[in-house]
Amino acid sequence: MKILIIDDERAIRNSLREILSDEGYEVEVAEDGAEGLKAATAAHYDVIFCDIKMPVMDGTEVLAKLAEEEVDSAIVMISGHADIGTAVDCIKKGAFDFIEKPLDLNRILITIKNATDKATLTTQNKVLKKKVFGAARMIGESAPMQHIRDIVAKVAATPARVLIEGPNGSGKELVARSLHAQSDRAAAPYIEVNCAAIPSELIESELFGHEKGSFTSAIKQHKGKFEQADGGTLFLDEIGDMSLAAQAKVLRVLQENKLSRVGSDADIKVDVRVIAATNKDLRKEIAEGRFREDLYHRLSVIVIKVPSLDDRKEDIPLLVDYFVEQICAETAMPRKTFSPDAVKALQARSWKGNIRELRNVVERLLILGEDVISVANVQDYV
Repeated sequence: MKILIIDDERAIRNSLREILSDEGYEVEVAEDGAEGLKAATAAHYDVIFCDIKMPVMDGTEVLAKLAEEEVDSAIVMISGHADIGTAVDCIKKGAFDFIEKPLDLNRILITIKNATDKATLTTQNKVLKKKVFGAARMIGESAPMQHIRDIVAKVAATPARVLIEGPNGSGKELVARSLHAQSDRAAAPYIEVNCAAIPSELIESELFGHEKGSFTSAIKQHKGKFEQADGGTLFLDEIGDMSLAAQAKVLRVLQENKLSRVGSDADIKVDVRVIAATNKDLRKEIAEGRFREDLYHRLSVIVIKVPSLDDRKEDIPLLVDYFVEQICAETAMPRKTFSPDAVKALQARSWKGNIRELRNVVERLLILGEDVISVANVQDYV
């Protein structure tokens, strides 16, 4: 771990450097704010200790400049003259912590550990988001996919609700994730609910939460998906399978931005962008009394239609390359290539299972096929 100490008092600089060096840290020092700023922007430091009262440039100015430069170090402000107001102001401006002089070694070491833990969590969060949303890229250059990208680019930054229509396995959830990733809610929660996978008697508890004792198995209070997604995006997949009772409650949340948990009359305010998806013809469901027309109009401010894979077969070569790279990276499987004729054979097929089926086929061929996957492999294993 690399640490920078910015302090105009030589005794404090040197003693802190010696102590932290003995603890195994790589430590550098700067004798004033200007020198410290130059060092902090020229190299990466895990933690920066910065005095507040200094000549040339004081610590609060250094803190502000580091924020402008988007330096991602944990900045710990130190001072022997500051009051609680100064400490609070520093924290508001982005400081990780504030320590008063005379410095306590145990407090310093605890602060460094906390800063390390936070940096680790931040890194893990970035990696996880990259896995979740990086793996959710919409692959393809066909006209239908270009059209969807154009709509997503226009709609993502707005609060408009979106209804995504398309057959099973066509990638509706990828469109939903792209909408969230490109929105101003990207840093907030993204919660998915498969309405078809939850029994009708549990869907209300799952969406809106419940209070302890509200039904037999409710042994503790539970926050529903709407509350979990507060400030972010809730993706209601296969909404056409939702019960009419749950539809009525979803409609109320969309109208009033508030909900009640099962077993409670208290209102809870929520700020959630809802994106819904379905493989059903909701207008037909409305005509047959299985879906609320008022909810349909609430959800379908923007409608995005995702085509079947059979309607964009020109994207299959790109999808095959993408799945080969993805599957080999996830499984440490030896990388193989598809011959041009094998790809053409895949394009000639009908894909009732759409993108999901194609990915399964690519994985099967990677396991069973030759180093260069041939037409014969496709004929034998698909």
